[in-house]
Amino acid sequence: MRISNALATDLVATAHELADVARVATLQYFRSRDLAADTKETQRFDPVTAADRLSEKRMRSVLARRRPDDAILGEEFGTQSGTTGLTWVLDPIDGTRGYLSGTPTWGVLISVRDAEGPLYGIIDQPYIGERFEGGLGRAQMKGPMGESPLAVRSPRPLSQAILFSTFPEVGTPEEGAAFRRVAPLARLVRYGTDCYAYALIAAGQIDLVIEAGLQAYDVQAPIAVIEAAGGIVTDWQGRPAYDGGQILAAASRQVHDEAMALLNG
Repeated sequence: MRISNALATDLVATAHELADVARVATLQYFRSRDLAADTKETQRFDPVTAADRLSEKRMRSVLARRRPDDAILGEEFGTQSGTTGLTWVLDPIDGTRGYLSGTPTWGVLISVRDAEGPLYGIIDQPYIGERFEGGLGRAQMKGPMGESPLAVRSPRPLSQAILFSTFPEVGTPEEGAAFRRVAPLARLVRYGTDCYAYALIAAGQIDLVIEAGLQAYDVQAPIAVIEAAGGIVTDWQGRPAYDGGQILAAASRQVHDEAMALLNG
């Protein structure tokens, strides 16, 4: 889809307004002693809170006012059809387990895509006030230390790389075994930061994120931000990963290809 300058300006402004209202909604409940969570699944704890629902409701209200003809895909309230060829993909709290635990590594994910994939995305961490944006000619972050451009780390081999994943188990037993072919060869491995790990790739702090079992709303904003910063996001076979599933995000082609060979070894 051809995006005019005027449309790009409106999409970026809309995304920032979505992030602003989601900040207020999520901080209203964060570290509240009486915050409760329901679970979406019976076999494992997959939490959802009043903050998740309020955040998405407020973002949808902004879209109803600013971009009523665009489609929406949201984690909590599903799909809404549109007529413009653009879809807003919303994760009102990515990392609800971290949110419930009081850690500042959860985030709000906002992206807008066309039929080809994400055009622009925001990873926002309300509590520490950091916002990472990428796409439509932008690649920057703004936080307590001011504004700075986003750029991935210089290429380096896996032996010098920092690798993140949300869960040590990664996914199925087979996926976990594949991950464990990669992890021992990295210089440093860390867990549990959800979407913030993807922001760290874009900010030039780490080299790899490997995950499995993700949904479209988990990855579309990170893809836009990381690609704008010069990085790469694919599935474990090197294919586009816009719909989630197995995710391999990397700062460079070199470390991406080394990790992918091991995942499929």
